[in-house]
Amino acid sequence: MPHLTLEYSANLSAFDAAATLLALNESLATSGHFAVEIDIKSRCVRRDAFQVGTSSEPRAFVHATLSILSGRTLETRRALSERLLSVLKARCGAPSGVHLQLSVQVVEIERESYAKAAVEPAA
Repeated sequence: MPHLTLEYSANLSAFDAAATLLALNESLATSGHFAVEIDIKSRCVRRDAFQVGTSSEPRAFVHATLSILSGRTLETRRALSERLLSVLKARCGAPSGVHLQLSVQVVEIERESYAKAAVEPAA
């Protein structure tokens, strides 16, 4: 735990998904809210079919959903959201003439029903 899903619109051709995921993971790892860095799992999804608003003007988005176990305070969740948004601001640029929206959502996973197993590599 946590799980991070990053979605971005396909018109961000210069977007470096791998480097952005690493920067987001590093930010989470140094936040002090997660025990070990190996528990941070992230993935990225490019959205080829998307619409931002109703205008035909060029628009784009990058959205991060951070899923964490329940029980953290609103202040902690807000701090994590702002921390990730700061990384997105630093890493995501809009192509010329394109309006870009960046957003982060923190979602709680019910602690009582979450299951996890780690499988170590064979020697």
